[in-house]
Amino acid sequence: QVQLVESGGGLVQPGDSLRLSCAASGRTFNNYAMGWFRQAPGKEREFVASSSWAGGLTHYADSVKGRFTISRDSSKKTVYLRMNSLKPEDTAVYYCAGKTTGSAYFLLREAWESDTWGQGTQVTVSS
Repeated sequence: QVQLVESGGGLVQPGDSLRLSCAASGRTFNNYAMGWFRQAPGKEREFVASSSWAGGLTHYADSVKGRFTISRDSSKKTVYLRMNSLKPEDTAVYYCAGKTTGSAYFLLREAWESDTWGQGTQVTVSS
């Protein structure tokens, strides 16, 4: 099983951009569907974006579609979340998640589907 470590969070102003990284360690990565979730204070963890381990498939929550982009570099065992036009409502702890799967086109959509999680990185959008 892989271990996941997020980085790249911080305090930014509305309209700014950030790129989160999720580095995976372990023997295998290429058969992991990967995703990003977030959790704001007092709210449940919610889906943000996901990427299949092959085929280049991606899926986004409606709230971030057109602003966020998920990508993966298998050679570096790293998944990224590029966040543009950030809004105060994007403030949350962002978690990287993974699920080992035999389906190259599987996309994470729910938190319960994930096998492994990172520790989270705080993103705060405030003026």
